[in-house]
Amino acid sequence: MASATADSVAKVLSDLNINAADWPPKLVKNLHLLHLDQIELAKMLVDLGQSHLFQHWPDPGVEDEQKKAFFAQVSKLNSSYPGGLTSYVKNARELLADSKEGKNPYDGFTPSVPTGEVLSFGDDNFIKFEEAGVKEAQNAAFVLVAGGLGERLGYNGIKVALPAETTTGTCFLQLYIESILALQEASSRLSQATCRKEIPFVIMTSDDTHARTLNLLESNFYFGMKPAQVKLLKQEKVACLDDNDARLALDPHDKYRIQTKPHGHGDVHSLLYSSGLLNVWRDAGLRWVLFFQDTNGLLFKAIPASLGVSAIKHYHVNSLAVQRKAKEAIGGITRLTHSDGRSMVINVEYNQLDPLLRVTGHPDGDANCETGYSPFPGNINQLILELGPYIEELTKTGDYPKTLPPSARVGFTVIDTWLAYAPVKNNPEDAAKVPKGNPYHSATYGEMAIYRANSCILQKAGVQLEDPVKQVFNGQEVEVWPRITWKPIWGLTFADIKSNVCGSCSISQRSTLALKGRNILLENLSLDGALIINSVDGAKVKVGGSIQNKGWILDNIDYKDNAFPEELRTRGFRINKIEQLEETYSEPGEFSLKP
Repeated sequence: MASATADSVAKVLSDLNINAADWPPKLVKNLHLLHLDQIELAKMLVDLGQSHLFQHWPDPGVEDEQKKAFFAQVSKLNSSYPGGLTSYVKNARELLADSKEGKNPYDGFTPSVPTGEVLSFGDDNFIKFEEAGVKEAQNAAFVLVAGGLGERLGYNGIKVALPAETTTGTCFLQLYIESILALQEASSRLSQATCRKEIPFVIMTSDDTHARTLNLLESNFYFGMKPAQVKLLKQEKVACLDDNDARLALDPHDKYRIQTKPHGHGDVHSLLYSSGLLNVWRDAGLRWVLFFQDTNGLLFKAIPASLGVSAIKHYHVNSLAVQRKAKEAIGGITRLTHSDGRSMVINVEYNQLDPLLRVTGHPDGDANCETGYSPFPGNINQLILELGPYIEELTKTGDYPKTLPPSARVGFTVIDTWLAYAPVKNNPEDAAKVPKGNPYHSATYGEMAIYRANSCILQKAGVQLEDPVKQVFNGQEVEVWPRITWKPIWGLTFADIKSNVCGSCSISQRSTLALKGRNILLENLSLDGALIINSVDGAKVKVGGSIQNKGWILDNIDYKDNAFPEELRTRGFRINKIEQLEETYSEPGEFSLKP
């Protein structure tokens, strides 16, 4: 499109009802350099009170290309936010004004406990929901929100490249992909489908993580998933604000650029909607979308049962949750009902929930009930949405889920914390300051939580385990259980795991067990040391007898010690592999390992 001439500028200004006298003089001088659509963007900025962006502009002939580049950026910021920059600035001003006045965002709302399902791992009810969830998995799509780097953890890479545990070195992204593939296969088998459906997997990236995520996938052959199944969607950044009037901030290093930052989780829904993927999924007969975060190594142990709850209870929205103590520093899932009849189920931050309850007729505020926990379950930022109502709502409003109609079936699923929630988000220094008894949410804690969960699951399946011991790594006292890991394909559900364990099995506290294969049966196994089994799909391996060796031990390392890689320093230990029994079965057939 051609730049405007001086005559056409005058006409455009008159067509747009613009009085040039009201505009920044330095912008007016440069108007003839701009395309007509850029002049419209300039009008929008001036109308939004953003004239300061042009105060430093020199006369025409100086840095003209940078001036045009400025509008290219404005155009991108405008198109990547629902409702454009007008909406962005308006929303920001309202939030800033409310905050300045100390306005309560929940004014007029009364809180109550929403409906939900509280599951107890391993009982008949849990097993029923797990089976229903596995069946339903082939009708689901998974969305991983992975826009962040690991700097806050003391790690310079992308968070999904961090090992979930260091016994096998499996990174978070590999764990998630292998879990989805195991679900896909089990779902197909349970429903006796003639053709296997591929579960779509979307990774939400940012400018910071996009190229590195793609590189991690490509250099590992997508961890066994078909590349066509994986879609990377990049979250665009949003403008930074300079003050309480929501004036857009200029980049301190470039006066022709607006400073930007990642938007966070707010635009996940609008980005998915504008990508067109939701309609593609609906047309393919899918029913569910599952959202999850980037560094919770336990989550997929909870997903089958939670998805089963959504399917059986017909929930439009299902928030995965854990039990929380009253006033614990984790948001509570709450139903809010307005005096005008509106109602929504959302996360209310813990420091807002207690005062809100007190002013609405609950003199004790957020208090534990007879279960010993708050009746408001703890939000862990994992959502299961029914696709049809989700698309309908986004089509209407672009906002989700605050605008859901009262008829929407919104619920939660409470899962045991030890099974479902151990996010890795704190660096060693910050974790060491966490009050004793509270979760550290560090790399140390996240790895130990995986071993604890796997140990507890095997205990429930009948394996005798020694009690954990307490050890201190990077200033954090943690319970150290046997270092037990397995591929998702070995044990996706509790029913699977129970069927892979028989007779009288026992594992000592100092032991390491890594099961890297599908058909591995533990039968009358007594393990005191390290045992690693690798097997191909067609191999059936029976493992039993008494296995004893010097094993693998954990050596303390200091997080400041640069002799070790970052992913070990953040944990405070490295595994010293002294002695192990490792067997590899690379051919199909039936095998027995019984020393």
